[in-house]
Amino acid sequence: MWTLYEREVRRFLGMRTETVAAPVVTTLLFLAVFSMALGRTGSLVQGVPYLVFLAPGLAMMAMAQNAFSNTAQSIVTAKMQGNIVDLLMPPMGPLELTLPIALGGVSRGLLVGCAVRLAMAVAVPFEMAHPAIVLFFALSASLMLAFLGLMGGIWALKHDHLAAVTSFVITPAAFLSGSFYSIERLPEFWQHLALANPFFYMIDGFRYGFIGVSDGPVWVGMLVLLGCDIGLGLGAYLMFKTGYRLKA
Repeated sequence: MWTLYEREVRRFLGMRTETVAAPVVTTLLFLAVFSMALGRTGSLVQGVPYLVFLAPGLAMMAMAQNAFSNTAQSIVTAKMQGNIVDLLMPPMGPLELTLPIALGGVSRGLLVGCAVRLAMAVAVPFEMAHPAIVLFFALSASLMLAFLGLMGGIWALKHDHLAAVTSFVITPAAFLSGSFYSIERLPEFWQHLALANPFFYMIDGFRYGFIGVSDGPVWVGMLVLLGCDIGLGLGAYLMFKTGYRLKA
């Protein structure tokens, strides 16, 4: 299991310009655009300057997208290149396959999140109201997306299928989760819709850890993420156990 985890980490570190530096640049561009468009107006969201409100959401988006991408790309690439057999032949059970690959995605998500937040510290004050809450949501959200990426990679037969999942599921869910705004500003119907989105809870809880204010109960977000982690982890486990789209 350690060897498999180490392989996953070495894989993304070997392409760190693409896997770590590129997300940092993309996130800083988002921050720059919103800073020029709204940040200079002096507007407050939940009692804090807009950029202070925005920064944690951008960091969490980068973490989530990279945790998903790491596990999904690892599996679908192995399937397309035909070396998925390297995973299936060793005497490893489904749990011994699921956890190391998922933890590789978590490692990339956390590394990207730390790099993004440190890079943004030049323009946005780096403060944490509740460090333990920040750590919990960083870990649980990265694990949720890592499991989701694992399931997506097993389901996908080629990169086009994976791109469809990213374009029609991951990106809309992330952008409509309150990353750029407080859901208090939405009409009542859209607020209820946002509360049905697990991405809302991971961003809202992570932001609460930094600024001490949230749109929803933090404990509810914790329960939602724990439930999603268990459910998605079980789904990935069963996919490996049954060999779904893995065995000819």
